[in-house]
Amino acid sequence: MTPDELFDDIAADLPPLGAVAGAMFGKRALKAHGKAFACLKGDHLAFKLGDGTPTHAEALALPQAELFDPSGSHRPFKDWVSVPHAHAARWPDLAEAALNNLTS
Repeated sequence: MTPDELFDDIAADLPPLGAVAGAMFGKRALKAHGKAFACLKGDHLAFKLGDGTPTHAEALALPQAELFDPSGSHRPFKDWVSVPHAHAARWPDLAEAALNNLTS
């Protein structure tokens, strides 16, 4: 499954939880309450997990995962972790964790 297809599947599962598909920095994103909590950039899906949370640390420990730097200017967002497609099986759970983090 391509990153776009998986993003579509995740987006289709989350509306009952208050999430909608949208855009952030010209990229496909998932939002709730007007705030983005996931953003697709290439073959990475970035999640706003909250710096210092256990989920943030677990996601960042995945091989090739890194802090999300949407502009590529070496100024990453400390609360966001960009997870490569190689770990796509984790994306749905991370999306739900990011949504829960956003609303808590």
